[in-house]
Amino acid sequence: MTSEQRRERVALFRFADGRKMLGIFALVTTLFLLWGFCNGLIDVLNKHFQSTLHINKFQSGFVQTANYMAYFLMAIPAGLLAKRFGYKGGILVGLTLIVAGALWFVAATQVATYWAFLAGLFILAAGMTCLETVANPYTTVLGPAETGAARINIAQTFNGVGWILGPIVGGHFIFEGAKNADANSGLYVPYLGIAVVVAVLLVVFAFSRLPDLAAQDDVEQEAGPGKSLWQRPRFLLGVIAQFLYVAAQTGIFAFFINYVIENQHVTEIVAKDWLGFFGFGLFMVGRLCGSAVVSFVKAHQALSLYAVINVALCGVAMLGGNLGLAAVLGSFFFMSIMFPTIFALAIKGLGPHTKVGSSIIVMSIVGGAIAPPVMGHIADVASMRVGFFVPLVCFAIIAAYGVIWPRLERE
Repeated sequence: MTSEQRRERVALFRFADGRKMLGIFALVTTLFLLWGFCNGLIDVLNKHFQSTLHINKFQSGFVQTANYMAYFLMAIPAGLLAKRFGYKGGILVGLTLIVAGALWFVAATQVATYWAFLAGLFILAAGMTCLETVANPYTTVLGPAETGAARINIAQTFNGVGWILGPIVGGHFIFEGAKNADANSGLYVPYLGIAVVVAVLLVVFAFSRLPDLAAQDDVEQEAGPGKSLWQRPRFLLGVIAQFLYVAAQTGIFAFFINYVIENQHVTEIVAKDWLGFFGFGLFMVGRLCGSAVVSFVKAHQALSLYAVINVALCGVAMLGGNLGLAAVLGSFFFMSIMFPTIFALAIKGLGPHTKVGSSIIVMSIVGGAIAPPVMGHIADVASMRVGFFVPLVCFAIIAAYGVIWPRLERE
């Protein structure tokens, strides 16, 4: 490798013409932290509602369904908004919806019914859909095209920080409030905090100058501008892989607390701390390491290797005990790079179709609405351990996508 090639590799946030994008990238990464925190809270609510609203695991799985159905319904409109008003317009709409959803959630604690909480989660998720539709592809164009996968993995590391803080900080108020006569009295505190912080971010982004950059690669010309998105196997199978990844991730995150309580016989508060410190801690470390891995190893190779390891870990998790718990925690580390890596592989070469393609990939996050009720039903009739067969199958298919990706790229 020549010295010039090494300089290009390091220049993650600088274009060949000298334009520097590090400041803009840093601002955009705050959005990854934000939606990570909101999603981390959801996995605490799953177990919380089982206790306070006296519902079973199948019913509590609809916490994730409400969240991810919003991704399914809002992704295409979010992509069209980004195409019409640019990346900045999509971000402003997303932040506005999150403020509205957080404030609705504050009111929902007074109504104190399951549907009211699900409505608040739906509105919040609609806002997060706009942010994910815009921010994920935006990070891939804030520098040279060949380092796009590395940039999105770096940004997703901050998303991992948010996942840690959600159950630890927000879970403290939620579970402490559950000790009161009104079991849901503490729910409004973290969401009121979210509303205030996001309102500040809304002002910051409104007065920031965000360039509306286009994807800088010429694979689009090779693929043929006349082809629709659905005629591109690399993109189509990437959407399926992302659907399955989010299904697996959401199922594991949603029922981690249940798995720990079932196998280790600890309290909910201890289990949520394990989720935050150990589970999401490993998730964040995995993304941090993944940023380096995909800089030196081909992204599709890293994806297939990590997916195969997670197939084995889910199999061990089905055995239960201390070894099973260690396997579940290990899965957090090895699933960490999958979302950003699949995203980067699927949109590579889409050119002018990048924003719409991004919205379709975000729409595939609806996989997270399906897996939790399925895993919850299996847990209700068998055990939580057996439910891990669902993510095992998902990871196996993702591994296959990583293996055949080079052939898809040639085609």
